[in-house]
Amino acid sequence: MAAICRDVGYLPQDPNALLFADTVREELQITLRNHGMADAGAADALLDRLGLAEYVNAYPRDLSAGERQRVALGAILVTQPRALLLDEPTRGLDYAAKAGLGRLLRRLAAEQHTIILATHDVELVAAYADRVALLGDGELVVEGPVREILNDSLIFSSQIAKLYPGTGWLTVDDVVAGQAPKAGI
Repeated sequence: MAAICRDVGYLPQDPNALLFADTVREELQITLRNHGMADAGAADALLDRLGLAEYVNAYPRDLSAGERQRVALGAILVTQPRALLLDEPTRGLDYAAKAGLGRLLRRLAAEQHTIILATHDVELVAAYADRVALLGDGELVVEGPVREILNDSLIFSSQIAKLYPGTGWLTVDDVVAGQAPKAGI
C-alpha cells in the first residue's frame, strides 16, 4: 500500500478528509514528512503555484470551499505522484480557479502525469480532457476521444456543443476561433 501511495495521489470530493493540520503550509509539510521527503521550499513553491501563498499560515478549515480544495490538491501534489485520481476537483471553485486548475492539469499531463477525473463538470472535460468514459447505472456506456464522444452525446455534452450542434465546437475558445480544434491536451 505504501508503494501505491508514493505513485498515486487521490483527491477526494470532500477536501476536509485530507485537512487536519493547523496551517496550510503544515498540510503540505506533513505530507512530505510522511513520505520521507525533505521540504526544501517545495511546499511554499507549490502553494504559490496554486494561488495560495497568502494563506500559508491560515487554518485550512477556515478557508472557502474552493481554497480548501486547492490546499488538499497541494497536499497530494507536493509528493509529485505519477498518477492523480481526482474526484469532482472543481467542486467549490469559481471560474478563475477552475481555469487555473485546468492549466495546472495540462502542465501535469505534459510532464507525463496520468490524470483520471471522476466529474460531472462537462465543461472541464470538454476543455481539458483527452479521453472520456461515460458511465450509467454502474456500466460503461461509451468511451473514446473527447470531441467524438461529447459531440455525439445528447445528454453529456458541453453547453457550446448544445448551442452549436454539428459544428464540432465544445468550448468558448472553439467558438472564438471559429473552428473545432483537432486535438485535446
